[in-house]
Amino acid sequence: MQEKESVNPVEERAVRLEKLHTAVRMGIDPYPARSERTHTIAEVLAHFEALETEKTKVIIVGRVRAVRGHGGACFADLEDGAGKMQLHLKSDVIGAASFETFEKIIDLGDFLQITGTPFITKRGEKSIEVASWTLLTKSLEGLPDKWHGLTDTEIRYRKRYLDLIANPDVRLAFRKRSLVVQTIREFFTERGFMEVETPMLQAIAGGASARPFKTHHNALDIDLFLRVAPELYLKRLIVGGFERVFELGRNFRNEGIDHSHNPEFTSIEAYQAYTDYREHMTMTEELLVRIAERVNGATTLEYDGMSINFAGPYPRLTFHDAIKQYANLDIEDYSDRDSLAKAAEKIGVKVETRDERGVILDNLYKKMVRPHIVAPTFIIDHPTEILPLAKRKASDGKYVESFQLLLAKGEYVKAFTELNDPIDQRARFEEQERLREGGDEEAQSMDEDFIEALSVGMPPTAGWAIGVDRLCAVFTGAHSLKEIILFPTLRPEEK
Repeated sequence: MQEKESVNPVEERAVRLEKLHTAVRMGIDPYPARSERTHTIAEVLAHFEALETEKTKVIIVGRVRAVRGHGGACFADLEDGAGKMQLHLKSDVIGAASFETFEKIIDLGDFLQITGTPFITKRGEKSIEVASWTLLTKSLEGLPDKWHGLTDTEIRYRKRYLDLIANPDVRLAFRKRSLVVQTIREFFTERGFMEVETPMLQAIAGGASARPFKTHHNALDIDLFLRVAPELYLKRLIVGGFERVFELGRNFRNEGIDHSHNPEFTSIEAYQAYTDYREHMTMTEELLVRIAERVNGATTLEYDGMSINFAGPYPRLTFHDAIKQYANLDIEDYSDRDSLAKAAEKIGVKVETRDERGVILDNLYKKMVRPHIVAPTFIIDHPTEILPLAKRKASDGKYVESFQLLLAKGEYVKAFTELNDPIDQRARFEEQERLREGGDEEAQSMDEDFIEALSVGMPPTAGWAIGVDRLCAVFTGAHSLKEIILFPTLRPEEK
């Protein structure tokens, strides 16, 4: 009954359809609405000795993954969401007619309901002696080959359901992802943060420097944007009196796709009144230690040949000193755009004609600093031009109170003390508008309503954001975000 390794898909579907028709002719519903289950497979295995001793009858359900044997007996493997169990079917136990029907209509991939008793085989394998079976779902398409799995990455991403069926490690990775998200939610809830939801359709795409997706609302006859970040709405809530808020959700940025970028991605942003970015550095260390211990059972893990230790405290390096250390360039010596552009190009950083000083500084950082940072490290106090929503440092207004957490040569957390001066914020937005008019599609737009909200008064506040997809990639060993996003954005398949 085991399918052969080289089966024509069209022929296989025809065979399966015929088995479906056979089942119907025999009065068997191939897609019943009701099923029963007394135990998951994991529960049977966990309490196997007691169930076997007491000869307890159990009812389990799942997908057929293998069938072995012939004649009047066979073994089969049944898999549910919690584990896999071996079944033993004998014609003199379930009846000759039932056994013959099983052989006639059951394929790999079918879902069954099994009633039986736990027992140990002569080879010492925990199994179920089947007393009766019920077809729950007839599968009309063959599963990926059980010995070789599903290895074509293009098919894996396009048909994630096959990937999950064929590759247990993939299922484990997404279970870990769920655990990471759950841990972050619990972390913030324990600290008095309230989870909220803010608009994904926005009249102004603000809160981050990114090119947005644009759509049109027919009833209102207005253009709207898919949000690039929830930041400006979350800060409106701080103005409104909620002192600690966070949001888990999708953001959308109309940018390129590569191993570390997907047009839609998941982030968690948190805002806390009456604190600053320094406290959020400590909070970040505590959160990552908790995630590491809960997901991997230790604070140290191996990722892409690098050993990452999440135990704090993490080193803190200013943006200025980081560029000086890794690029051998003192940005204080290049106060204007043109001189900085020449210095950057001299060390191999490409500069476009439209690139303003902030873009050049950011590109210097991404090319010359980020690839060198493996251990968790806070890069703090960025130039004002890079973060138009962050508060200036009282000691030097050319820089803002900010940090980014780098590890494994990538960026994972961004945070800063929030700018709550409406006059300064208006001036920053006006500068962004100037950049936008000059061709910078990622520059932010003026948001008059947000400035009005700041004018009502926002207390001293720190904001924090983490890229969930990138973080989960580290904790699951994935080298591309496509591995840790269930349904990544792909180019349409050519027919």
